[in-house]
Amino acid sequence: MKRSRLNLRKEITNIPLIIAGIFCAAFGLKGFLIPNEFIDGGVTGISLLISSITGWPISILIIIINLPFIWLGYKRINKLYAIKTLIAILILSIVLYFIKFPHVTNDKLLTAVFGGFFLGTGIGLAMRGGCVIDGTELLAVYINPKSFLSVGQIILLINIVIFGIAAFFLSIQSALYSILTYLSASQTINYIIQGFDEYTAVTIISPKSELIKNVIIRQLRRGVTVYKGERGFGKNAIEDKNIDILYVVITRLDVSRLVSTVQQVDPSAFIITHSVSEVKGGLIKRHVLSH
Repeated sequence: MKRSRLNLRKEITNIPLIIAGIFCAAFGLKGFLIPNEFIDGGVTGISLLISSITGWPISILIIIINLPFIWLGYKRINKLYAIKTLIAILILSIVLYFIKFPHVTNDKLLTAVFGGFFLGTGIGLAMRGGCVIDGTELLAVYINPKSFLSVGQIILLINIVIFGIAAFFLSIQSALYSILTYLSASQTINYIIQGFDEYTAVTIISPKSELIKNVIIRQLRRGVTVYKGERGFGKNAIEDKNIDILYVVITRLDVSRLVSTVQQVDPSAFIITHSVSEVKGGLIKRHVLSH
């Protein structure tokens, strides 16, 4: 009972995100992209392309083209996700059909950058709310287990086909600006989904791991996870091969400070960094209490 209440509360808090996402996407489409005959990648790009070629209303095309992807969402994820996606796309279609948005600019560069920004913000907010208003990702997830390509590579191939068709039916210049729109939208989606902090994981391997751990905790005030490892390389075959491996997750702003601090303790320390898509809990933002 308590769990169902928490789920209901979460779904209610997701509604403003989805509504805000729908209006942001609609503003990006009607305020920038549609008046200047620009397209984007994915299902939205296909809808814009068909609308530019045939003159059919974008509000109808978005529903029709997304229907197969909603079905994929039902098959691959769950029924609730598919229903929320269907409702979000229907509302987006209604907003595009009935609500007028100002035509902001005719400048091609501004249209590409800010049209992609508002469209990406809308798609990202909808995804944070637990649904999608562009079904390309669902198709990629469906194809991925049956293919040697990753989800990102599948989406890239789909968009290459879309932009190739756009270059043929519209113009090469329009296709190039549309690629810029797609890049702007995709980067905005990444920021909305992953957050602006862009967390980075740092793995540190050093014989002075205990000293480095204390410095990170006491001076940098960051949490550290210690893995028990074994050396695979050493000068002496009989030396102790056991070693502590330090694992730290920090924001990108702290990376240079952390690396510099570690190198001061051990200039030969082996340091590996890689990006992290999402982080919850832990001591990333909170200061570690020192005694």
